[in-house]
Amino acid sequence: MITHPQKVLFPDDGITKGELAAYYEAIAPVMLPHLRGRPVTMERYPTGIGRKGFWQKDVSKGFPDWLERVEVPKKDGVVHHPIVTGLESLLWTVNQNTITHHVWSSRVPDLRHPDVCVFDLDPSTDDIASVRAAAIGLRDLLEKLALASWIKTTGSKGFHIVVPLDGTTAVGQVARFADAVGRFFVKLAPDKLTQEFNKVDRRGRIYVDTGRNGYHSTFAAAYTVRARRGAPVSAPCTWKEIERGEVEPATFTVRNVLDRVEKMGDVWADMRPQRDAFGRATELLAEMKTAG
Repeated sequence: MITHPQKVLFPDDGITKGELAAYYEAIAPVMLPHLRGRPVTMERYPTGIGRKGFWQKDVSKGFPDWLERVEVPKKDGVVHHPIVTGLESLLWTVNQNTITHHVWSSRVPDLRHPDVCVFDLDPSTDDIASVRAAAIGLRDLLEKLALASWIKTTGSKGFHIVVPLDGTTAVGQVARFADAVGRFFVKLAPDKLTQEFNKVDRRGRIYVDTGRNGYHSTFAAAYTVRARRGAPVSAPCTWKEIERGEVEPATFTVRNVLDRVEKMGDVWADMRPQRDAFGRATELLAEMKTAG
């Protein structure tokens, strides 16, 4: 049961908690496969996005016994992350005024071996053509490394490029590989790309963020809503749509993505683990570096 369904969470758009819950209930069939088994961090806005929200990882107290959780060690203790296992637990998170679900790149029971590698392209400006071109360039580089990739909007300014893995590579290796790919990619166009973390040092360039691949790190889940005006959704799209310039980072919202899914289905449904691809990709990257 959703409490206070008339509460307005998106004041500029008049979108209520009840409407948000209805969206998540409707999108659940395609969203749940991408959520299952992944520790969740809830981005909550009890009074709507007009006021500051907060991120919540731990659900160790005051939460229903049926909610699946995973105990993750941390300095001086543990964190009990919620695990979304079905519609009931998804709607429970929404009832906590969760707008965005941030998830790990790995799944229980083996959190030390991720099944995706994530690249986050975060532009400094609103130059959509440039970030779209950067996404295509990164895809082409990954193809040269014998890695297929999938793309989704962030619901903010950029795109997430995701490489599915077979879950046999340790998280540290994946993180180092992603960073190495990011560094090589930046060197191909240092006037347009950067790995500078501080925004002031980016000087208008697109930030190639590979930090989503560390242990404890998260990225916005597929089909989750972002806490921004218009209620944009971080939605999977196709490379053809990117090439044709049909999709922008905030194209999809809670008010249009359901129609899209009804017509096209989940465009990530064919995402499959790439068996034994990681080792070969590492070798190819080393060869490219040596070649200059």
